[in-house]
Amino acid sequence: MQRTTLQTLSLYAGLAVVCGVLLFPIYWLFVTALSTLAEIRQLPPSFWPAEPQWSTFAKVGTERPIFLWLWNSTLAALGSVALSMVVSVFAGYSLSRFSMKGGRSLGLFILTAKMLPATLLVIPLFGIFRSMGLIGSLWSLVLAHATLIIPFTTWMLKGYFDTIPRELEQAAMVDGCSPLGALFRVVLPVATPGLAATALYAFVLSWADYAYARTFLTNAQGSWTANLGITTMKGEYVTDWNEISAAAVFIALPIILIYLFLERYLVGGLTAGAEK
Repeated sequence: MQRTTLQTLSLYAGLAVVCGVLLFPIYWLFVTALSTLAEIRQLPPSFWPAEPQWSTFAKVGTERPIFLWLWNSTLAALGSVALSMVVSVFAGYSLSRFSMKGGRSLGLFILTAKMLPATLLVIPLFGIFRSMGLIGSLWSLVLAHATLIIPFTTWMLKGYFDTIPRELEQAAMVDGCSPLGALFRVVLPVATPGLAATALYAFVLSWADYAYARTFLTNAQGSWTANLGITTMKGEYVTDWNEISAAAVFIALPIILIYLFLERYLVGGLTAGAEK
């Protein structure tokens, strides 16, 4: 009994240490946002400011177009997620359910496309978007992000569809559903946890992008995303790191809120939907 208690305490202690290490950068970002420039530069560092500067958040919100940047990032991310999920659902389902000549090779080719670095695609995409008149538009960012997101999300969904028994679709088609109706009425509801995890991955990947935004949005400040806009806050001689940290907190909050909203779907099991 005593040994079991010690093992439990050791487990919780280890988890506490891991959580502390993982969460410390977020805590330090918040502390930096609340500190004065003198406190940021002092040695040894202060782990909590003497007088928290909550006004820094208000200053960033009023003096910088942070909310416009966040809105642009949201539009680009949602557009990328919507486009990527539509394509990935059909592509992943087709690779999972239909046997075709070279289907396995096609799946590996799609996965290999994910391994291509973003910088390798920047030049050809820039030429394509310039010929289409999309440079400086958020549409260029949506399409560029989709080229990175779709290969991996297709592979993720294919793997998830492989775990869903085919008998569910067969039973639905016996009841009068078409193959497409079985996909929408049976497979996708069962695959909700997989869809949520895939959509969250796609959103985070688009939200965190900087290279494509820097390349395709150029000097169109009205369409800058948050990651691009925050780089303009660095001064030539003096940098207000507390304001940059406050802006970074604004950028991190949507991801945290989305994760909290999708958490119940991420931890949902496949069998719960299958039993229904």
